[in-house]
Amino acid sequence: MKSYKDLDIYNIAFDLSLRIRELTLKLESYDKYEVGGQIRRSSQSIKDTIVEGYGRKRYKADFIKFLVYSYASHLEAKSQAEFLHIALKDQTWKTIADELDALGIKIHNFIIYVENNWRT
Repeated sequence: MKSYKDLDIYNIAFDLSLRIRELTLKLESYDKYEVGGQIRRSSQSIKDTIVEGYGRKRYKADFIKFLVYSYASHLEAKSQAEFLHIALKDQTWKTIADELDALGIKIHNFIIYVENNWRT
């Protein structure tokens, strides 16, 4: 692994954050600035904390800590996507929530991998 860009979880998170940004900018004004702004920040935080953790990969505990932060941001973004799905009755947000859920499983599995196999 030469770069954080080699991590599947980073690439999925990056793609999702771009799609979420595009979708939220189409929301009505109130939702765009309230829940839209929050889900944009939390979805971007998923990828950003993966990158920050990777930058500290030499220190296993730090790497794991930032992966856990990324997982927490994923839960926040998933909750917001579920809210938008129900509030707006928009199936697109259900699809986003499902994709965030799949990403969360991958992040969780990567945390387990790092815990058990990471050598500094």
